Amino acid sequence: MNKNGHKRIPRAKSVIERDVWRCGGVVCGVDEVGRGCLAGPLVTAAVVLYPGATFALLKDSKLLTKEQRMRAARWIKEHSWYAYGVASNHEIDRLNVYQATIWAMRRAVLQLLGKLPVVPARIVVDAMPLSFEHTVLAAVPVECFPFAEQRSISVAAASIIAKVYRDALMNEFEKIIPGYALAVHKGYATNKHRHCVAQLGQSIIHRASFIHDWGETGDTYDQQIELFCRSDREFSDSL
Repeated sequence: MNKNGHKRIPRAKSVIERDVWRCGGVVCGVDEVGRGCLAGPLVTAAVVLYPGATFALLKDSKLLTKEQRMRAARWIKEHSWYAYGVASNHEIDRLNVYQATIWAMRRAVLQLLGKLPVVPARIVVDAMPLSFEHTVLAAVPVECFPFAEQRSISVAAASIIAKVYRDALMNEFEKIIPGYALAVHKGYATNKHRHCVAQLGQSIIHRASFIHDWGETGDTYDQQIELFCRSDREFSDSL
C-alpha cells in the first residue's frame, strides 16, 4: 500500500533487459491487444527500449488507468524504437485469431527491424511462440511465456502502446460506424455491445466467426471483459 492507502501496482521486472544491456545489446518485447474482442482489429506492438531506459509506469497495461497508459505511451515513444502489426477482423475470420496474432506479431517485429541500429540480442513475447526462420533474426533467441508483460519491461511497453493505439482506432470507428458505442467498450463483448449487435446486426468491423460462436462462449467473453477492460473508468461505468 502507498501512503494514500491504495494498492501499489508492481512494475514489470527489468532483469532480462539489464542482463542484455550489460553486454551491449538490446531486447525486443512483443505483445498484443484485442484478441478477445467481437469487433475491430487485433493490434500488436514490438518495442526496443533505449539501453538503460526505465520508467515507473512500465507495467502490464491492463493494470493501468487510461491516464497512466497515455503518460506511459508518451514516454515509451520518446525512449524506444517501436512498430505495430495489425490484423483486421477479416483476417481474423480467415486465419483464426491464433494465427492472426502470430502473423501480426511477426509483422510488428520485422517492421521494427528496419528502424533499429542493431539486431536485438533477444526477443521476448507474451505467450505466443514466434519463429523467424529464413530472416535475419533466425539466430536471435526468442522466449515466449505467459504474463511476460510482468517479467519484462520491454513487453510491458509493447502492451501499453498496443492498447493506446487500438483504443484510438476504436474511437475513430465510433465516428464512422455510430450506434455500437465502440468508443466505450472498445469492441469487447459487454452487455451493451451485445445489445447493439442484437438490435443492429453486425457492422463491417465485426468478427463474423466470433459472432457465430458467441452463444457458446459467453462466459469466456465475460472473463475477458474483466481482464482487459477493468481499468478504463468510462468503460467500467457503462457495464
